[in-house]
Amino acid sequence: MPQLPAPDYPADVRARLEADAKEVIARYPGSRSALLPLLHLVQAEEGHVTRTGIRFCAEMLDLTTAEVTAVSTFYSMYRRKPSGDYQVGVCTNTLCAVMGGDAIFDELKRHLGVENGGTTEDGAVTLEHIECNAACDFAPVVMVNWEFFDNQTPETAKRLVDDLRAGRDVEPTRGAPLCTYKETARILAGFPDERPGAVEATGGAGPASLVGLRLAKGEQAPGRGTDHVIAPRTPAAGPTDEPPGGHPDEPPPSGHPSSHDAPQETAASDPEHPSGPTAEEGE
Repeated sequence: MPQLPAPDYPADVRARLEADAKEVIARYPGSRSALLPLLHLVQAEEGHVTRTGIRFCAEMLDLTTAEVTAVSTFYSMYRRKPSGDYQVGVCTNTLCAVMGGDAIFDELKRHLGVENGGTTEDGAVTLEHIECNAACDFAPVVMVNWEFFDNQTPETAKRLVDDLRAGRDVEPTRGAPLCTYKETARILAGFPDERPGAVEATGGAGPASLVGLRLAKGEQAPGRGTDHVIAPRTPAAGPTDEPPGGHPDEPPPSGHPSSHDAPQETAASDPEHPSGPTAEEGE
């Protein structure tokens, strides 16, 4: 049987959420553009997007519940079932995985007694594997409510979740102080973080991420000689859309770098290193 319409929020909660929702909607020229922050707003109320939250968003934006549901199920940042106060995400993308992310994730599943997406019995921690956190030079990385915990090991990750469950203070490696998942959702809805010092706290990219930028700007990278410095490009006199040889059919001058100058380990260049799959599909 189809489910009955979702119940409404209690009157006082509804009035408070309506006031917040109207503030969010006023930021956009078209009301339906406010759907993403409104989903964060209702998630901040109950810790996940409930049927009641979906109904609320639909009514505020003059959408159908089917339209709201389609969006809320598309994005992984919206939870569709109760989750913990702390969302612990272990990056298992390529670099973090080979640096130990897979081992951390397996150890935390065993240590917490949950599988991917599972929540501990005390409701404190929800564990999940996540895609790239754009912090590869700090691999392996664990995130708690989207705050960074860099250069983790299985042992440090276990201490981290134990501290979270025990209610001890935990400080991210960089970025703002840690807060609960509901508080994080309200911030993502676009409301100010009023905690003292939270806005000023920030975490930039690591040195490895910035080396390429420094070289391109003509600076010397730490531990490198000047032979690694790339001189900033200066505009040449005359047209800039002319190819290196001066004519579309003219070959590039001697010494001009080309992708064809480098050996390519392909079937055409080296039969012992074929470029395609070496086994039949399914093997």
